[in-house]
Amino acid sequence: MKKSTTSPDVLLQFRQKIEELLRRRVLEAIEVVLEEEATEALGVSRHERNASRKGYRNGSKTRLVTTEYGPRELTIPRARLTEEDGTSLEFQSKILPRYQRRTKAVDEAILGCYLAGANSRRIRKALSPLLGDEHLSKSSISRVVGRLKKLFASWQSRDLSEERYPIIFLDGFHLKVRMARRVVSVPVLAALGVAEDGSKRLVSLQLVVSESSGSWREFIEDLSRRGLACPQLLVTDGHKGLVAARKAWPDAKVQRCTVHKKQNLLEKAPKHVHNELRRDYSRIIGAKNGEQARLAYRQFLSKWETLCPAVARSLEEAGLDLLTFYEFPKGLWKGIRSTNSLENLNREFRRRTKTQASFTTEESALTLLFALVAFGQIRMRKIAGHRDVAQLVSENHEVAA
Repeated sequence: MKKSTTSPDVLLQFRQKIEELLRRRVLEAIEVVLEEEATEALGVSRHERNASRKGYRNGSKTRLVTTEYGPRELTIPRARLTEEDGTSLEFQSKILPRYQRRTKAVDEAILGCYLAGANSRRIRKALSPLLGDEHLSKSSISRVVGRLKKLFASWQSRDLSEERYPIIFLDGFHLKVRMARRVVSVPVLAALGVAEDGSKRLVSLQLVVSESSGSWREFIEDLSRRGLACPQLLVTDGHKGLVAARKAWPDAKVQRCTVHKKQNLLEKAPKHVHNELRRDYSRIIGAKNGEQARLAYRQFLSKWETLCPAVARSLEEAGLDLLTFYEFPKGLWKGIRSTNSLENLNREFRRRTKTQASFTTEESALTLLFALVAFGQIRMRKIAGHRDVAQLVSENHEVAA
């Protein structure tokens, strides 16, 4: 069998010719589409005489547009459209609106770099070989990011009365943000809802100075004020927002995070009894039903009140809120007995933002977190046992009726 004698340089040149041909064909296709759009708006083709004509062509113009193939000059048809009252107006393409200098694909590439943690300088450096420095200014990048901020502002103040979440997780995490001329670690309060189909959806984000009772109260009151309906279950780690949440939604059941509570118990006990403590605690959380769990709960308290009173007091602090998940369909137990669903999201937030030493403003921090979810950079699985959420909603409707 003969070996190929084609050199790498010849292959490279061939590939470049093919790519250039494809680029020209794409640009020609765009111009054809623009021409068809103008024809549809006028109601007639070029040189066609018809009583249904809605205006007249007026030559063409060229526009330099930055595409995914680099800066290219497009020929755009011009026309005057006649209104019913006899006035005329200039034809405006919906495919390529006036003043648009970049295609959607380019904007998405810029946005993708931004969401990956790159700043304006890094975005320009990454995309300049394709788009050119002169066609990718700092201001153009800022305009793309600015659209995100408007979208986030709208999302943050939206009406929640039409959204239904049978289950809501509440938790907080920390980010480094520059505030009052200094970089500080500040908490971000988050609410994650489980919709009726079992999918998880980010409900709200709020950056606060401290994770105090007052901050959580304002966060919960904002959700309630915007019309968020009372959930059937609230899952929390026992933070200071629990009191506010119970006040806003008195009919909601509360599940204390079993993972956080286990960690609390271990911190109260000496290390040489940690394995024993874990075994006793697992009998509570891993019971076959609520009755067995309550029995294991009482046995735990009786034993550890003697061995380590601090451990018993910590368990009593959570009370039977630790066992609420047993009242729900068994398929949901794994998904609702801890705040892991929100913890996983918080972990993804931290991973995606670790390339930024700190955020320059509170707005930029929250906008990025929102965009990571809104644009699918962070994908959330449905809750474990998601098929049982519909059953949960159905049973609740029957009780209400």
